[in-house]
Amino acid sequence: MKKSTFQPILLMSFLVIGLLIGALLNRSSSTIQSNKVQYDSKMQDILDIIDARYVDEIDQDEMFKETVNDMLHKLDPHSNYIPASDMVAANEQIDGEFGGIGVRFAIIRDTLCITNVITNSPSEKAGIKAGDKILIIDKKKVTNIQLKNDKVTKFLKGKPNTEVSLTLLRGKKKIEKKLLRGIIPIPSIICAEMINKQVGFIRLEQFSMNSGEEFREAVIKLQKQGMKKLVFDLRDNSGGVLQEAVEIIDEFLPAKMKIVEIKGKKVKGEVSYSTSGGLLEKTPAVVLINEGSASASEIVAGALQDNDRATIIGRRSFGKGLVQQDFMLRDKSNIRLTIARYYTPSGRCIQRSFKEGFQEYYHEEKNREESGEYFNVDSSVFKNAPRFKTLKGRTVYGGGGIMPDYFVPIDTSNSTVYYIELRYSNAFQQYAFDFVSNKRKEWKTIQDFNNRFNPTDDMIEKLAKYASQELGISINRNELIKSRELIRIALKAEIARQLFIEDGYFLVISSRDKELQKALQVLK
Repeated sequence: MKKSTFQPILLMSFLVIGLLIGALLNRSSSTIQSNKVQYDSKMQDILDIIDARYVDEIDQDEMFKETVNDMLHKLDPHSNYIPASDMVAANEQIDGEFGGIGVRFAIIRDTLCITNVITNSPSEKAGIKAGDKILIIDKKKVTNIQLKNDKVTKFLKGKPNTEVSLTLLRGKKKIEKKLLRGIIPIPSIICAEMINKQVGFIRLEQFSMNSGEEFREAVIKLQKQGMKKLVFDLRDNSGGVLQEAVEIIDEFLPAKMKIVEIKGKKVKGEVSYSTSGGLLEKTPAVVLINEGSASASEIVAGALQDNDRATIIGRRSFGKGLVQQDFMLRDKSNIRLTIARYYTPSGRCIQRSFKEGFQEYYHEEKNREESGEYFNVDSSVFKNAPRFKTLKGRTVYGGGGIMPDYFVPIDTSNSTVYYIELRYSNAFQQYAFDFVSNKRKEWKTIQDFNNRFNPTDDMIEKLAKYASQELGISINRNELIKSRELIRIALKAEIARQLFIEDGYFLVISSRDKELQKALQVLK
């Protein structure tokens, strides 16, 4: 629906911005009350009139969502309205768990294929195996119906202890399974492996309620394997639960060091300090960031940079220095409202400007690309920014995100349009699934696979032929030759993912990861 359709309601809703929020917000612990006119009723009256008399049909729910979000975005880009229907998925990411059967899947040739089975999950206990294909879920056929990931997820997810029946194809044999859904964890640490005999690598994908504990478990695991130095990967981590970021920072710092300060109209300078006994207090460390690292990721990078505790490597981070809190409405929908700003130990707020409006704010990535910032340091970003000092007197800047100590440009060497087409298709995933169908027990460990296996030129040719026949990606012979090694490593990494989940994938691509290679150089 065009924005012009919303103009009558927008004009009126903007007039009542503060009072509307006050009337709507409601939490289980307390109800926010107002002695003024019930603006929520007035809003409903307006919607009812538009619904009854407007020239075209409207969707009231969609109009309300658009109106409230436009209103909130006049405050800042990170305050949002979340419909009740979206809250389940949002809470799953925060809680780090959901109700399901415990499989990873891929849709290959319109067939639901199980690529991995989670340890100790209902699926593993029921004898379901990687490589099985699901034909029927609760008497509903799920083959040749133009499957989508969200539809499959809806079929397989559900409340714990609810029953689901499956018809599987294993080889040429059909198998019937009945199992009870269980609580399935969503790991926030997706890779924790040794890169070499001394250096451990931990990749954190998001900050959920379990991230602090997961991080400690990963560190202990790697220390038992001989870890003396750490590369902590926060690239493309958009944030999450602030307290979990504080817990992770605490593992790096000795006692009584400032971690972060939170300040807002109703939040009066809440400061977090480190405690004693951190697992990594004496471990040399590097933190990897990029333009997708935001919020809690920037709190970690900023705290370790300001305390001169870790070297930051990569590209300038997103620049989100605002803290949100969820407020539940009567219909179980939420308003996620900015309640404070956070400040790193040196006193800087790294929130970039949003004066140009919501759309421009989220076009920043395109602006950085067009300005060439992904390939060269743009010193003009902090030209007029406030300056701060780290613990040892190094200059750092407020506003605009975290600038790394060492800049590493995006690596586009030998990349071609043909390679990008392959990467953005399902070619690697589909070919890898077929390839490992009878090889899942051939390599016992990630290291064994990484050392002994390398895709041959013949495999690359077969991949190209497969992509052409099945996915309509025409073979560009010159570009295939130029990008052959990129294709080889991508194929090897995807096969490793099929066998060893994300641990395998990231260990394989580490050999061509420029930021990681720079980290290893610095740690020497």
